[in-house]
Amino acid sequence: MDDLHVTTGPGAPRGLIVPADELVEQFSRASGPGGQGVNTTDSRVQLSLDLATTSALDDAQRALVLARLAPRLAGTVLTVTATEQRSQRRNRAAARERLADLLRGAVAPPVPRRPTRRTRASQRRRLQDKRERAQLKQDRRRPRTD
Repeated sequence: MDDLHVTTGPGAPRGLIVPADELVEQFSRASGPGGQGVNTTDSRVQLSLDLATTSALDDAQRALVLARLAPRLAGTVLTVTATEQRSQRRNRAAARERLADLLRGAVAPPVPRRPTRRTRASQRRRLQDKRERAQLKQDRRRPRTD
């Protein structure tokens, strides 16, 4: 197995290289496409990476990745599963690509929210709708007898 190369992006200007010895691959029988062969071949791939000990991330990246991927982690281990393809080789490639995408997205810095304002026309429409709705409700009331 080769090193996992994560392409450059925000938060990783030179990309990331995860050494092959830090990745753990497990194979098992998968459900889904494959006909009779699905019962005999181990085409399902689980690719795991311990984010706490990997040398691919620096301390700032590690903290960001652990915080962002916390719901997906088992302890500090990130596991990705691929079962879509019929062959183990293609599932291995799919799992590696999925892991790279997760890491690339997790190291990207958060995009600051820029507050926006409603347009004047949208404010006018909103107030006009409120006036119409209020008038409709007022018309439903019992008429006053003075």
